[in-house]
Amino acid sequence: MMSVETVGVLGLVCLFVMLAMRFSVALSMIIVGFFGTLLATQQKMLALGLPAERAASQGWKTALSNLSGETFEAASNYNLLVIPLFILMGNLAGVSGMSNGLFRAAYAFLGHLRGGLASATIAGCAGFAALSGSSLAAAVTMGRVALPEMRRFRYDDGLATGAVAAGGTLGFLIPPSGGMIIYAILTEQSIGQLFMAGIIPGILLSLLFIGVISLQVWRRPGLGPAGARSDLAEKRRALIGAAPITTVIGLTIAGMYTGFFTPVEASAFGAVLTFAIALAERKLSWRKMHLVALQTMSATSTIFLILIGAFVFIPFMSLTEIPTRMVEFLTALPIGSLGILAVVILVYIFLGTFLEGIAMLVLTLPVVMPIAAALGWDLVWFGIVVVIVLEMGMISPPVGINVFIVKSIAPDVPMLRIFAGIWPFWFAMILMLVLLIVFPQIALFLPQTMF
Repeated sequence: MMSVETVGVLGLVCLFVMLAMRFSVALSMIIVGFFGTLLATQQKMLALGLPAERAASQGWKTALSNLSGETFEAASNYNLLVIPLFILMGNLAGVSGMSNGLFRAAYAFLGHLRGGLASATIAGCAGFAALSGSSLAAAVTMGRVALPEMRRFRYDDGLATGAVAAGGTLGFLIPPSGGMIIYAILTEQSIGQLFMAGIIPGILLSLLFIGVISLQVWRRPGLGPAGARSDLAEKRRALIGAAPITTVIGLTIAGMYTGFFTPVEASAFGAVLTFAIALAERKLSWRKMHLVALQTMSATSTIFLILIGAFVFIPFMSLTEIPTRMVEFLTALPIGSLGILAVVILVYIFLGTFLEGIAMLVLTLPVVMPIAAALGWDLVWFGIVVVIVLEMGMISPPVGINVFIVKSIAPDVPMLRIFAGIWPFWFAMILMLVLLIVFPQIALFLPQTMF
């Protein structure tokens, strides 16, 4: 007879073996969660002295009940409506060309500086992230607009691709972040508070990225030559062109901050307003609407399947008591709260080298959250810390999903060149983490002032 802890360890080993074999993350969690719950329940019943036949029957009942009940709970969770609606809003903005207006506005004000096109790309990514909530969408959309321009002005390939890859990660931090929505659901935190907590760190990280670009071109001016200076009329036209997207972003975030909207209502309002603007500007066709519907359903179903996997896997982890043992082990170490936080961050950075962000989030939270709760960390602040570390994983070798996205847009740029270009931005994220740890109010100020 095995202990439930042994069952838990075997389950984790099986999970990582399946992931290494490129199994679907969601299906891997569902399979391990189901059969792990079955086996762990059987072992618990046998330990209580039940006959093997009754223990096996109880194991099947618990596993099947967990699979059906948790699947229904994930699929029927009202708060999860924000996911398809914000995805829809971002897709509508992408196909209607709103993102182009955002980049042109940033370029009008920054393009005449050395490295200005790369800085405009960061600003454009930050703005588009506030509309789509997706790092991949931000990287793809802004990459297609910005990379040809940077090539036209003979920007260094490493700086150009690095700026797009790093700027795209802002979609995971700046609201409406898909990662924050999943974190909020799995940790039972307020989606609205997490959204507000991401605004100031998102702006600061964007400025740090722009600072990194300025430092690089100051040291080596040839990396990012200055573009043409825009006159006042061009700047005015660029601002007018960006007005639709900034209006949607401003009204959506202001509505959540003031309490006028719940996050679900804000997502619905944003999607409808984006659709109305795109329709009024005659930038939608039946073909584009068909594409938006398919993209939205595909992204939504992928995220929901991952969430269902997490909902099935988390009860298995609780049953094995591994999270409890981890809390006992780490809190007993003589390294203090900051030392434990450093260990957690280092583990996340390591996992980010081979796991995708959302997958890492749902896999680790069952173990990490009890540690955070036991040490008294503010879970909203900790959510921002985790999201930034996940952003680092998006541009870390060898997986670095945003790097592969940029590679698909610029296939002639070697992978090593792209990875070389992202390191300055990676260290800017480290600096952002240090600032958050030293000054937690960077993340907590806006949530604490919400209505």
